[in-house]
Amino acid sequence: MKEYYIGLDVHKDSVLMAVLDDRKIRSTEKADSDVIGVTEVPTNSPKLVKAIKDYQKRGKLFVAYEAGCLGFDVYHFLEKQGIACQIIPANTVFRPGNEKKIKTDRRDAVLIARMLKRGEAQGIHIPSREEEAVRDYIRGRGDLVDDLTRTKQRIQKFLLRHGRRYESERYWTGPHIKWMEGLEFEQVMDQETFEQYLSHLEDLTDRIKRMEKRIEEVANRGEYREKVQKLRAFRGIDYLTALALVCEIGDFRRFPNAGAFMSYLGLVPGEYSSGGKRRQGRITKAGNGHIRKLLTESSWHYPRPVAVGKGLAERRIGTNELVIGRADKAMRELHDKYYHMIHDKKNACVAITAVARQLAGYIWGVMTMEV
Repeated sequence: MKEYYIGLDVHKDSVLMAVLDDRKIRSTEKADSDVIGVTEVPTNSPKLVKAIKDYQKRGKLFVAYEAGCLGFDVYHFLEKQGIACQIIPANTVFRPGNEKKIKTDRRDAVLIARMLKRGEAQGIHIPSREEEAVRDYIRGRGDLVDDLTRTKQRIQKFLLRHGRRYESERYWTGPHIKWMEGLEFEQVMDQETFEQYLSHLEDLTDRIKRMEKRIEEVANRGEYREKVQKLRAFRGIDYLTALALVCEIGDFRRFPNAGAFMSYLGLVPGEYSSGGKRRQGRITKAGNGHIRKLLTESSWHYPRPVAVGKGLAERRIGTNELVIGRADKAMRELHDKYYHMIHDKKNACVAITAVARQLAGYIWGVMTMEV
């Protein structure tokens, strides 16, 4: 059966479709002589379906597009029409030297199709509609946290411009908020501006609390409860991070080993080696940046003394003892790892990144074990 490789360069209003056949290119032929068709059609339209199904009638299809701002919309549209499709991470689309200098929709579509033909295309995990909705809700909460941080910075800058300084270094505590609420300004407009800032701060804080409560409710639902309970056995992981891991990763068994999971999160160091020299640099930051950020935040709990506090003990009620044993081992080893690196004069952020990488390995181990 003849095979066809279809690369889609997807945009908001249009899709450029490049089609390659399965024949090998001879040395005497042009590099793109296997490109048998390039078509531009409207996004998620009957014309797109017809253009793809014309090749489906002739042989076996391989279809893919690069992950982008449209998310999974095109994937779900094609799936409903009976067309199997992959979504390829943008940072894995290989562009040779010349391709980096000249970028066109046609070249991008052909590159994706050629990746399919060479067997280099590795599709991302496609969440269910419900998992996607929960994931977007969690990310929306993260956006509000970012807005809250910016609002706090604006308030501090406003007070600094007007010569108001808080004596303590502990900001955004109860006493600090009470101090700000008692401030008065000579100019009426300054007073109104400051009150608007405080009102916005309070509104964002309340909205984040409501969203976190809703996240806790969702995490306790039947389809998520067991996986979330396992993850909450780890220090630094509660409902938010646990549910995000479950919805973003899906099936942890799709990673053959812990190293593959670490690499997916972009927590492994980059490398440039040649001859007998091996050089490792900063982490790759490839893959899922949202989970990488959450695990890094969780890792800041591990420099604390090794002990099971009241909150962690309550989270572990009803959890399998084997899972708790793994989580306790992680607590000890990650605590030691952090201070060994600090003792070796490593930067604290570098040490925390190493802790996050190893924490990801422990998480993969627990989520793939049979208990």
